[in-house]
Amino acid sequence: MRISAKQHYSFLIKPLLWLQKRHYGHPLNPALLWGRRPALFWLVAGFFGYLDRKSSPLTPVIRSLICVRVSQLNHCAFCVDANGMKLAERCDSVEKIKALAHWQQSELFSPEEQAVLGYTEAITVTGQQVTDTMLSTLKQWYDEDALVELTALIAFQNLSAKFNTALDVPAQGFCSLPIQPEQSAPHPTQPTNHTK
Repeated sequence: MRISAKQHYSFLIKPLLWLQKRHYGHPLNPALLWGRRPALFWLVAGFFGYLDRKSSPLTPVIRSLICVRVSQLNHCAFCVDANGMKLAERCDSVEKIKALAHWQQSELFSPEEQAVLGYTEAITVTGQQVTDTMLSTLKQWYDEDALVELTALIAFQNLSAKFNTALDVPAQGFCSLPIQPEQSAPHPTQPTNHTK
């Protein structure tokens, strides 16, 4: 990591770091960074906790597909690892998980998932834009309140992934599935060369 963990954390942070150590075997690397600023730490934790609650209008699989895809697009090793583990717990298709980086070429994703992933990429990839057609399509499954929450989750995961990527937060070995995009595959923002 580009910023080191502190030797001593605030008493406001220590209980959560202890819980993470108990659950995962060690505190999560991003928590060690956010924990340097306790107010930010709790704001971020509360924001994500709300977005990933059981009563969310978004299914657990949809939420995890969003988080992993944003993580892949931002090249966030920690996020792909941690969110990949959650997706593996929630999704009953290993093949779908492996195909996520190239979902446009896969028949494993439902029309709803395709619409959500297209919207996710339009928000995440520089140079792409959300269109009225995307929102109109999403309204087949989501009312306007749910669309606000869907957009908030995508925006939050971008914040998280960009934070971790900028500070070079490494993976922690949570997910053993090969869900990182292949290095040879073109990035969505890079044009492919079609000249002969």
